[in-house]
Amino acid sequence: MSKSLHERRSLVDHDHQELSVRKQCSLLTVHRSGLYYQPKKVSALNLELMRLMDEQYLHKPYYGVYRLWEWLTKDKGYKINIKRVRRLCRLMGIEAIGPKPNTSKPAPGHKIYPYLLRNLTVTHSNHVWQTDLTYVPMAQGFLYLMAIIDVKSRYVLNWSVSNTMDKEWCTEVFRETVRQHGSPEILNTDQGSQFTSDLFTQAVTVEAGSKMSMDGRGRATDNVFIERLWRSVKHEHIYHNPPADGLELYQGLKNWFNDYNTERRHRSLNGEFPITVYIAEKKKEPQAA
Repeated sequence: MSKSLHERRSLVDHDHQELSVRKQCSLLTVHRSGLYYQPKKVSALNLELMRLMDEQYLHKPYYGVYRLWEWLTKDKGYKINIKRVRRLCRLMGIEAIGPKPNTSKPAPGHKIYPYLLRNLTVTHSNHVWQTDLTYVPMAQGFLYLMAIIDVKSRYVLNWSVSNTMDKEWCTEVFRETVRQHGSPEILNTDQGSQFTSDLFTQAVTVEAGSKMSMDGRGRATDNVFIERLWRSVKHEHIYHNPPADGLELYQGLKNWFNDYNTERRHRSLNGEFPITVYIAEKKKEPQAA
């Protein structure tokens, strides 16, 4: 008899001399989020600043480094230099929407895919998925959250937490989602290095046989449904209940996403639940020949 998920997680040895935690999780087919990462440690001042910047960015995503620094120093009274704000923005993975110099140039070796959702009518579940990462403030430290949402139903197909924003983690989450729900026709992401990496794009286009769609640089509205999801989960849960550690965060998010999918009626879905619409609309998914 195969071991339960809990038993397999207990086999992961964080101090193994030869196998990394990532490799052990792959061999045991367990999700790294289930290991309940401890938050990254930073100074109390930086945590305070990052928490403020995160909330301000949710309201005003057009704020770049300079405007965030100006807001923190002139409106909030912090005596900090702009270099600190720039470093924290980089750490949080945020940047202002809007055109920037040389935005048409992709990172060396990384292919940028065109945006495919403009004027597209999404007709069924698994037609279009969207995914993104976001910073998660903790009581002492921070982690990152990734989620994948089905555009037609607003159903959150999968989510994961980690203390690194690496391409291996993002690829693992996508592959797991495909194993659970099948492949999307189109996956939309931003132009982050995790999503433009060969590892991730090959998993999408070759392994899953899906098309890649990428936001225009600095266009947060291109990935609007996942951006709305971040606002909801942060304002309704995380900001009001700052988790002390990864286990508390994981369990809290598990409850919140379950409620979002199965107990929250959406006006945009004519008052239906995302899971109900996902199942109903999945029947319209074209069958492979």
